[in-house]
Amino acid sequence: MTLTAPRRRRQLNDSRAGKAVRIVVAIVVSAVVAFPLYWMLVVAFSPRGEMFKPGLWFFPPELTLDNFAKVFTNFPVAGWFMNSVVIGVFVTVFTLVVNLLAGYAFAHLKFPGRDAIFLLVLATMMIPVQVIMVAQFKLVTGLEIYGTYWSVILPAAASAFGIFLARQFMIGIPGELIEAARIDGAGHIRVFLQVVLPLCKPLIAVLTLLTLMGSWNDFAWPLIALKENDFFTLPVGLLYLKGQTTPDYNAIMALALVSVLPMVILFLAFQRYFVQGFARSGIR
Repeated sequence: MTLTAPRRRRQLNDSRAGKAVRIVVAIVVSAVVAFPLYWMLVVAFSPRGEMFKPGLWFFPPELTLDNFAKVFTNFPVAGWFMNSVVIGVFVTVFTLVVNLLAGYAFAHLKFPGRDAIFLLVLATMMIPVQVIMVAQFKLVTGLEIYGTYWSVILPAAASAFGIFLARQFMIGIPGELIEAARIDGAGHIRVFLQVVLPLCKPLIAVLTLLTLMGSWNDFAWPLIALKENDFFTLPVGLLYLKGQTTPDYNAIMALALVSVLPMVILFLAFQRYFVQGFARSGIR
């Protein structure tokens, strides 16, 4: 049925109005989400004490780098940053290896109790992290790695959510490709490395970002497992700085900005793969 000219105009106007509403909502939500980061920038580049002066201001009255200089001079921030990098890289590599292999096994291998084991893995997601901290502490002290990098790396070497995400993604890989490789004589390791892994770039990007961001921002367990100041990560160092007798909130914001900025840049650089990975994993 052909639409009349007034009806077409009305539908076009409704479409434009709906698009305008979506744009306005997106701008408002983006502003709400981005404002804390913007306020962190403002306070970090403002002279000490400006944030306590009366009046409302949204731009530094005087740009200064003194807060960053003070933080890097008086505290081992460079060491804390490197600790976060080392721990984050090792946790990410170990987690990727375990999660991808486990996801492939749950998606394309048949073995007794596969579904029951997978449900058991999913059930661990309902256990609060705080419940298992005592067991983790006994484990790392029993292995005599307490206070070292490994006390933070090894307990985070696998993720139930990462295994679930990998399994959901790999289910979407056609079984015909794997069967064809098996007919050609390829074993499971070769199939995984040469057939499955090249198709998992979006998944790898998602797991890398989630794991690295989780490790980078982790606070509770590193606070327990790392006892020496030189082994602190940035979140623990931020608490150490805040715990000084006269806390300098401008310096705290400067250190918080140093901690947050790398993850923001990383997410913006790989957001396309991040969205693709979630879309192809069937998670909305």
